Amino acid sequence: MTASITDFSHFQALRAGAERDDPAAIREAAGQFEALFVQTLLKNMRAASLAEPVFGASDQHDMYQEMLDKQLALEMTNGKGIGLADLLVRQLGGSVTDVPAAVKSHGVAIPQSPYPLKVRPQWSGADDFVKDIWPHAQRTAERLDVAPEAIVAQAALETGWGQRVMRRGDGVSSNNLFGIKAGSSWNGDRISRLTLEYRDGIAARQVEEFRSYPSLAATFDDYATVLADKSRYRDVIGKGDDIGGFASALQDAGYATDPAYAEKVMRVAGSDTLRDALAGLKIQNDAPINRELPAGAR
Repeated sequence: MTASITDFSHFQALRAGAERDDPAAIREAAGQFEALFVQTLLKNMRAASLAEPVFGASDQHDMYQEMLDKQLALEMTNGKGIGLADLLVRQLGGSVTDVPAAVKSHGVAIPQSPYPLKVRPQWSGADDFVKDIWPHAQRTAERLDVAPEAIVAQAALETGWGQRVMRRGDGVSSNNLFGIKAGSSWNGDRISRLTLEYRDGIAARQVEEFRSYPSLAATFDDYATVLADKSRYRDVIGKGDDIGGFASALQDAGYATDPAYAEKVMRVAGSDTLRDALAGLKIQNDAPINRELPAGAR
């Protein structure tokens, strides 16, 4: 199930395969329906509120809730899913034993979930996450001449405050905090992951290969090298305390396909979660920890 549940051109390809009684096409079509069902179910569950939230609502809360729902839908429909796809395969005349667990789509094997539920996150929460990566963020920020808060915010956005760091098949963390992909020039370890990409503003699920690092230090060093050495990111370097400028330059350079990527980075950077985590560190330096963000960053 690599294609978007809203990618109708892909549905046409699946339909053609199903008409040929292709077991893989039937399985994937059933999986696509299951993913659509789960996402709709989660959306309706969130909307079914009998009263206003106890602690109020905010755009920031809605953003994190949307991120969580997408991740839940991905987890619930990946691999064997919730069983609905198997039922549909049988109804369509196929067999659940016709296609291996790693179903293929357009020749690409879909891996099992990169977040095994039995493996505990590396960090207990946002405070623990920020405390651990802050020294690396400071060092990287000095090299790039950007705000360390911006780097922490990006890592938090990419990993859900460290709770969704990609893992290898053996459960060991990839330490990839910035979602850096493994292209042909990457000679290190790599992992495959079913991820969400945007094409012309439409979300699409597809398999991508990402870099895997032996340590957090290696992650931040490579992240700094990618931004410093690639000409496409020249406008990202040297933004200083301008977190909004940093985030916008990242998006303009094509760091991520999400059209709201810069806005999300700025929201995380201006969130109470990050401010409280940094305040808890009791860092003593000349520059204030809580920086003023551009209008609309919060």
